[in-house]
Amino acid sequence: MDLTRRTLLKASLLLPLAALLPMSLLSSFAWGQATAKEMQTLALAIHSEGGPHRLEVDVAETASQRQRGLMERESLPEAQGMLFRFEDEQSASNAFWMYRTLIPLDIAFIDSDGRIVAINTMPPCESSSPSNCPSYPAGAAYHSALEVNGGYFAERGIKVGDCISIPDEAGFCQPGN
Repeated sequence: MDLTRRTLLKASLLLPLAALLPMSLLSSFAWGQATAKEMQTLALAIHSEGGPHRLEVDVAETASQRQRGLMERESLPEAQGMLFRFEDEQSASNAFWMYRTLIPLDIAFIDSDGRIVAINTMPPCESSSPSNCPSYPAGAAYHSALEVNGGYFAERGIKVGDCISIPDEAGFCQPGN
């Protein structure tokens, strides 16, 4: 086989791969933009002995939104968080992890009535390998989870059994119940 024919053969094999590369980069960028644009924001209140604590939360409802979570954010304003919603009740052994998450977070696992059933504090994982990052299981079945800045729940006396309500929606517990 002469040099020209070999070069053409290699080029014909690599050309389709090269054509896919820009599209995959473009689609991953577009995915990141679409996820951010489509994420809903809600106001919610956590009802505890210390009174209602109001938060504005981004709502992660799709698998891709839940997978990304609060990854790579360098800060989170004090009165903000992220609410992870699931279609079905999640097992007590299902867990969250902190891979590529830069800030310490508290997480409250919430049942279908809006009651907090478990709380964990999760420090950032400094490893670049996902397999070296610990996971944080709920320890109780849950339907949603709320992530806020680390220490938020303890500073406000929020504990297991407290209630979370979403004023604009029905379905979560009501204060005093």
